[in-house]
Amino acid sequence: MTARDQLIQLISDEAVFHGDFKLSSGRKATYYIDMRKLSLDHRASPLIGDVLLDLIADLPDIDAVGGLTLGADPLANAVMHRAGARGLALDAFVVRKEPKDHGRGKQIEGPDVRGKRVVVVEDTSTTGGSPLKAVEALRREGAEVVAVAVIVDRATGAQGVIEAEGVPYLAAISLDDLGLTPQ
Repeated sequence: MTARDQLIQLISDEAVFHGDFKLSSGRKATYYIDMRKLSLDHRASPLIGDVLLDLIADLPDIDAVGGLTLGADPLANAVMHRAGARGLALDAFVVRKEPKDHGRGKQIEGPDVRGKRVVVVEDTSTTGGSPLKAVEALRREGAEVVAVAVIVDRATGAQGVIEAEGVPYLAAISLDDLGLTPQ
């Protein structure tokens, strides 16, 4: 069983909840995919790292991965650690929603991203709003955003929104993989 297959099984078994939910986009849904339940789980984290690394494997010369805090933080760390286990040098970064109002006033934490080739990671994508905020902040800092990579694509328009900004959109798992339909 591949890492992707194992992750799909964990998501299906432990992270899909049925009921009435309001998504971060404001949309309503009859199911919720709680990837934070798994991205912070010792069983799923290595799988997430491997699945995302495999997803971006064909992108040349990636220096770092990260995204909008809080959802992307455990993903970026999982990718960084699994990359290290594979002998790859890949850093992680965190993009704050707003620059800090104290200290150095940074919006992006971690190694300097200026001039670096980076991938924005996201756990579950609905509208693409969170990764786009990260893309904008990274571009302001002089990073080259080469892709947005998501674990679960809810198939509700995120891909088109991201690609309209000139950024390739990569998704590891579809709703169909989870036996779900777009809402």
